[in-house]
Amino acid sequence: MTDNTRRALLRNGLVLSAGALLGTPAIRLAHAADAQTLTLYNGQHAKTTAALVEAFTKATGIKVDIRKGSSSQLANQIIEEGERSPADAFYSEESPPVAALAEKGLLAPLDADTLKQVMPGYTAKDGTWTGVSARCRVVVFNRDMVQESELPASVMDMATKAWDGRVGFVPTSGAFQEQIIAIKLLKGRDAALGWLKGLKQYGRIYNGNKAAMKAVERGEIATALVNNYYWYALADEVGADKMKAGVHYNGGKDPGGLITVSAAGILRTSKKQQAAQKLLAFMVSEAGQKAIVGSVAEYPLRPGVQSPYSLKPFNELEPPAVTPADLGDAADALALRREAGLA
Repeated sequence: MTDNTRRALLRNGLVLSAGALLGTPAIRLAHAADAQTLTLYNGQHAKTTAALVEAFTKATGIKVDIRKGSSSQLANQIIEEGERSPADAFYSEESPPVAALAEKGLLAPLDADTLKQVMPGYTAKDGTWTGVSARCRVVVFNRDMVQESELPASVMDMATKAWDGRVGFVPTSGAFQEQIIAIKLLKGRDAALGWLKGLKQYGRIYNGNKAAMKAVERGEIATALVNNYYWYALADEVGADKMKAGVHYNGGKDPGGLITVSAAGILRTSKKQQAAQKLLAFMVSEAGQKAIVGSVAEYPLRPGVQSPYSLKPFNELEPPAVTPADLGDAADALALRREAGLA
């Protein structure tokens, strides 16, 4: 072997050794970076999730890839993807899509410490998902068209001839599906079906809650059944002091005052369980709750956190005795809608 050959081999050997020494940490760093990026299937409002994720990444250094869609569509996608789903966590605007995944065994148990941060009654009975923030069903009304004192005590009475042409509703809304199930649980299936038939006959259908809210504001219709935060969202646009629409809260444990939640869970198939648990824990932490309720007029579910919006106090709402866990996956809501001719 010549001196030149020997020197060439030594040079190559040194390069290879250096590459091996440098390559291993590089690979580890790449894997570490990958492990610190979570994939979140998000059905919640984009603004709310963006505020939450920004705060989470700032606090933990863990990045989140947000994939947006409707809650029900994303839940169905996860079911279809099964073991192949790239999702690490699912954040839903409503609880039924998350409950549907839990019923199919697709969610991992949440840390007990995470569940303890949430008010009792707003987590899954098996601990696989948690409510993150809450809102309530309300009646928004145009003050020039109807006085609040004229509104019936029960939302059931708004699906009658007395309110012919004066009630707007969104049958495709997730919260509306939950309200259907609440009525079924409280008053029976026949009552829920009768209520839907009454709304079909006497009410007016809108394609979205924002559209229904704006219709009330401009005097197109006297009232609409929506979530409370739609009034606040419009008030942010036009100014609360200029609003012609008011908000009516159905008390007395009426289904018109149902409390529903946005909910989240971790996919059992996620390869990043530890990081995903950190995300869910952050959602219900003080910092996470402040980020969420600072972006939308929803109620925090962690005791001690205050909304910056002038919401009616949570302990004064007098909702019906139906929890998100009671609502389950709300599967019968679609069947009832179809029977009522509202599918």
